[in-house]
Amino acid sequence: MTENNSPSGATPTSKYDDSRRPLLAAARAGAIGLVIVTVLSLLVWGGKNGMPGVWGVVLGAAIGGSFVLLTVAGVLFTAKTSPSTTLAVVLGGWLLKIVVLIAVLLIIRNLEFYDHLTFFITVVLALVVTLGAEVWGMSQSNLTYVQPTDD
Repeated sequence: MTENNSPSGATPTSKYDDSRRPLLAAARAGAIGLVIVTVLSLLVWGGKNGMPGVWGVVLGAAIGGSFVLLTVAGVLFTAKTSPSTTLAVVLGGWLLKIVVLIAVLLIIRNLEFYDHLTFFITVVLALVVTLGAEVWGMSQSNLTYVQPTDD
């Protein structure tokens, strides 16, 4: 049997046999959640703080949203490989994201073109909403959990 619970060499017999389906639903829901948070934050913070608020939202949404969505992308990219490969990509990606995050935060720390409070709030909202939307998207997916027997 292959990863998608179908006989080897065959395509899934239904959409419920594709093991990537929950990951795709999670990525879609996470991206939609990120867009909603970004638009609402732009309306609120852009109206309140002007261009520094807009830049704070753009930076915060990019950092917070990409941090979560890149993990799903890594798992989707390695969905047809071995579990150890997926583990290596996810853990390596997490380490790389932490290093890049620290570098970006050090670079923008003393810059004044963005509102720092807006940035912080948007990062937190983007992380929470994107992760929550991904969990919801995965939980709404249906999969076949039994494998057909070969008689």
